[in-house]
Amino acid sequence: MPSKEELFKLIPQVDRLMQNEVITDCNIYRHEVASAVRDTLGELRDEIKTSKIDSIPADDVLAQRAVDLAMKRAQYDRDVRRIINATGVILHSNLGRACLSKAAAEAVVEAASSYCTLEYNVEKGERGSRTGGVEKYLSDVTGCEASLIVNNNAAAVLLILSALASDGSVVVSRGELVEIGGGFRVPDIMEQCGCELNEVGTTNKTRIEDYENAISDKTRAILKVHSSNFKIVGFTEAVNIEKLATLSRKHDIPLIEDIGSGALIDVQRYGLNDEPLAKESLKNGADIVSFSGDKLLGGLQCGIIIGNKKLVDTMKKHPLYRAFRVDKITIAALEATLRLYGDPRMAEKEIPVLSMLSASETELEFRAEKLCGKIYAKGGAAEVIKTQSVAGGGAVPGLELNSFAVSPKSKESTDGVEKRLRGLPVPIISRIEDDRVLLDIRTIIDDDFDYIAESLAQISREPQ
Repeated sequence: MPSKEELFKLIPQVDRLMQNEVITDCNIYRHEVASAVRDTLGELRDEIKTSKIDSIPADDVLAQRAVDLAMKRAQYDRDVRRIINATGVILHSNLGRACLSKAAAEAVVEAASSYCTLEYNVEKGERGSRTGGVEKYLSDVTGCEASLIVNNNAAAVLLILSALASDGSVVVSRGELVEIGGGFRVPDIMEQCGCELNEVGTTNKTRIEDYENAISDKTRAILKVHSSNFKIVGFTEAVNIEKLATLSRKHDIPLIEDIGSGALIDVQRYGLNDEPLAKESLKNGADIVSFSGDKLLGGLQCGIIIGNKKLVDTMKKHPLYRAFRVDKITIAALEATLRLYGDPRMAEKEIPVLSMLSASETELEFRAEKLCGKIYAKGGAAEVIKTQSVAGGGAVPGLELNSFAVSPKSKESTDGVEKRLRGLPVPIISRIEDDRVLLDIRTIIDDDFDYIAESLAQISREPQ
């Protein structure tokens, strides 16, 4: 048996392993494999030091270990990678909110992997409109005169107020001074715009007289903000957009409404009764409406501004618009998503957010039973549980949607199962409820059933 000193001398050099065919033929970045080779040889040295081995593996074996390590790192080390959302939260802010439709995803790949007609008119052979297609579809869907796209809804509000009210005050109800994700608050945004915040009413009650009494020569706009991520109940009163529109016209000042989640079709049939509809906001008198693109609309992150052409044109000329302008990928995805809205039935079928919201209890139960059957077929055990999903993303706080979930049976602890699901090559993000791991079927796509079934069956067979 060779000594430790002799074994150390037999360890191959990094350069030698890097020339091995196992490595030269693999489709992994060379610098990533080189790092894996160094770590593999480091582990080999540790094994020699602790007398765990008495011979050096062949170069092919060591090279394969390095490739496997590099592949594992490539899969796990990326900060943004695919997961399976089994939480039942449709617009999960931590998990990327809305999933794109296939049409939008294909448009993104096409725009990202080749040159495109971002600002080029093929027919005329000259510079074209950057967002002409998006603006056309927004006009068709909402009836707006003009529109503008920026990188998120906070940017939309910042641009609107900077362009229209930087030298004056904006009247807003105290009950609508919301804080959105990441600690960003409407008052802070308004301060950055250089406009004065004129709070009216109280936290729970604001009347039309409060707005009327606050308007002065300094007033540049009335702002209404939809409380999309919280709800005030009980002894409350708020002023609707129609009354505010009458007041704004009387004083010849713009009425701005931030509707937040951005519903483009009637979502009341899904149980979402308090979400403003973009086209209805314009119809009811709002001059400018802003909303998010990655919530109920079902597209990529962006902020959408629609409304009066003269006011939108003023924003387009503002320096901040250049800073907030979106890229070709966002435009391509948004255009493809808005195109689906031309046929609401097609939108409901093809846009994942709408498809998940519209799924019936009967359909959800059938799909849960189907997944449960696949788990049993692979040697695992699970049961179907009736549960509740939520819209998420700040949409309709407090609303729960009846749903069904699959709960794996295992001798392992609930926390242990949840952790193992998170540790899979494609992590499955579940939730724990009543000491059971639940995989809510509403936010799971059928294409992932086989992977989930095999993963849960393995956990059932091999408790740790």
